[in-house]
Amino acid sequence: MSDRDNSTAPVDPRPAGRSHIGVSCSFVCHDGEGRVLLHLRGPKARDSREVWDSGAGELGFGEDFEECVRREVGEEFGATALGLVQVGVANVRRTSGDVSTHWVSVQFAVLVDPREVTPSEPDRIGNLTWFGENELPTGLHPALPSLLARAAPHIGWSAVRT
Repeated sequence: MSDRDNSTAPVDPRPAGRSHIGVSCSFVCHDGEGRVLLHLRGPKARDSREVWDSGAGELGFGEDFEECVRREVGEEFGATALGLVQVGVANVRRTSGDVSTHWVSVQFAVLVDPREVTPSEPDRIGNLTWFGENELPTGLHPALPSLLARAAPHIGWSAVRT
């Protein structure tokens, strides 16, 4: 938990990442045996629907990066983060149609117990699947290859082509 008082945090009506830079924590969950957990982004995902992704969430006001990751792993996959390693920071800029987004994403590799993983947001996250290093599906989220490449040493992979 953070020792900051968030009760007076200003409310910004603009959607994060669209009208100003948003801050997120992205993560790839792994089982400690060389497999990573990916999911198909569902119809109510914020953007990039129907692509394979790992996990991410918007950093809350006053929230620490690690707190954000632990919260999101629980919300998205019903699991507890057993170990966290920060693997990088990325500028994620995309345009889809007439909407441009810009996120600064603090990236993590997260160890989880596969027996704890359960679908928890079916409209946003579907088809939870474990993949080995040479089993990745096609149709990855645009930011996922660079996250996997940075996390590779921490999940027991040799390398990931970006």
